[in-house]
Amino acid sequence: MNREEAFQLLTEYTKKENLIKHALAVEAAMRAYAREFGEDEETWGIVGLLHDFDYERYPSLEDHPFRGAEILRQKGVPEEWVEAILGHANHTGVPRRTRMAKTLYAVDELCGFITAVAYVRPSKKIADVTVKSVKKKLKDKAFARQVSREDIFRGAEELGVPLDEHIDRVIRAMQSIADQLGL
Repeated sequence: MNREEAFQLLTEYTKKENLIKHALAVEAAMRAYAREFGEDEETWGIVGLLHDFDYERYPSLEDHPFRGAEILRQKGVPEEWVEAILGHANHTGVPRRTRMAKTLYAVDELCGFITAVAYVRPSKKIADVTVKSVKKKLKDKAFARQVSREDIFRGAEELGVPLDEHIDRVIRAMQSIADQLGL
């Protein structure tokens, strides 16, 4: 599956603009990490793009991301991609064995949190989001309370990247596609 086919699949199952933007943010973060780790940027980006493609249609814990995994297997995508997507959700019980799986888990919640931080900036621009502003908001339990801080911290730890460096890399990745994100 190439990027164009992945995007078509995403938009076939996902109509909500914010979910598509989240997929694009995760794709950008995955690509940034692929470059950092010397991995295949296209593959990692596609996995990021598709990680939640089934969520709008199948939002329950019983269905997401299991339904998406079934669909991807039917389309013949590599099992490593499917395992990474299954592993991004703790409730699946699928261990994150590969660097790609660990990275997807590490960037998913953080991308959502950084988006929320950008929305409360006076400019509403990701260009004005800093590591310091993200860390300050992480301490505020009332802010974006649906985002799991534990997943953000555990993700950086599993990845073996210091939290500040991790936040900075994801911010910069999202800044690189600010127009697509509407930020």
